[in-house]
Amino acid sequence: MGGVLVDLDIDGCKNAFRQDLGYGNIDEIIDPCHQKGIWGDLEEGILPENEFRDMILAESRPGASARDVDEAMSKILSGIRPYKAELLRKMAQSYDLYMLSNNNSICLPYAAEMFAEAGVPLETTFIRCFMSFEMKALKPSRTFYRKVMEEIGIPAEDMLFIDDSQANVDGAQEAGLPSVFYRPGTDLSALLADVLEDPALKMEGVC
Repeated sequence: MGGVLVDLDIDGCKNAFRQDLGYGNIDEIIDPCHQKGIWGDLEEGILPENEFRDMILAESRPGASARDVDEAMSKILSGIRPYKAELLRKMAQSYDLYMLSNNNSICLPYAAEMFAEAGVPLETTFIRCFMSFEMKALKPSRTFYRKVMEEIGIPAEDMLFIDDSQANVDGAQEAGLPSVFYRPGTDLSALLADVLEDPALKMEGVC
């Protein structure tokens, strides 16, 4: 999800934690691809969201609220480029789409709203969304990928995994899942058109 379909704003999120919450340890728990510390525990599903909020608020300025924590976390998501939404609509007509995401129960509703506003609701665009906090496993662990492959239930050679983290791509390949690296900010449609040998996926006017 993040980095491939949804643009991320790591600095904006960090600033929200520091300025809106007065939380000074954000560098210790946030990363573009693999969250750390209590944020990582939240995404692995081993720390309940209410406990996460309480731990953040315990180190924030007086008067900060649970809602403030949620809003600060949501700042990591900056939006979906229109061409990617159109690409998803086009692909959903010919391909079975699944989402594999290191994610958490606080940010997911904000992301779902972005997809809905872009005209590609998660529940209808993707056959299934595999979220780390629900699976109790994180990319790039083999456990994550093997669970996904088993539950999808089609031959691995008929699948393609795309991620903006080379570590996640390497982990998927080690688990037997064909994978390709996507560099954020580049043309996703061109990459998919090339890898899938499907020139119809190439979008015009990508920016």
